[in-house]
Amino acid sequence: MKKLIIACPIVTSAVEVHAICAGPRAAATVTTVHQLRDAGKDDQRVAPRGHIVKSIGDENYRFADSTAEIPLKIDHKLWPAGRPLNETSTIELTGKRNKEIVGTSKVKVHDIKVVQ
Repeated sequence: MKKLIIACPIVTSAVEVHAICAGPRAAATVTTVHQLRDAGKDDQRVAPRGHIVKSIGDENYRFADSTAEIPLKIDHKLWPAGRPLNETSTIELTGKRNKEIVGTSKVKVHDIKVVQ
């Protein structure tokens, strides 16, 4: 009986750790910017593919694919080292949509992958 009481919490915590370790890419949904802008939910994980078209200042940028544009927030530490990006570079972003009640919603980027 003692072994069963000790084993239950260990097994339960192992299942929780496995669920946490799935990582941010596991639940990402590849969407177009148009779908994300018009029908995206707050805290929705996203992975759109497109181009950074403009720097707005500090860590804020405009991102576009063939359907629309959306604002981004990219921490400077996330930029690929030794790989300069410009408006023709195709990238895939992994991040989370921050939907604002008032103002413009934006995507907080967690990872940048250079596709081309």
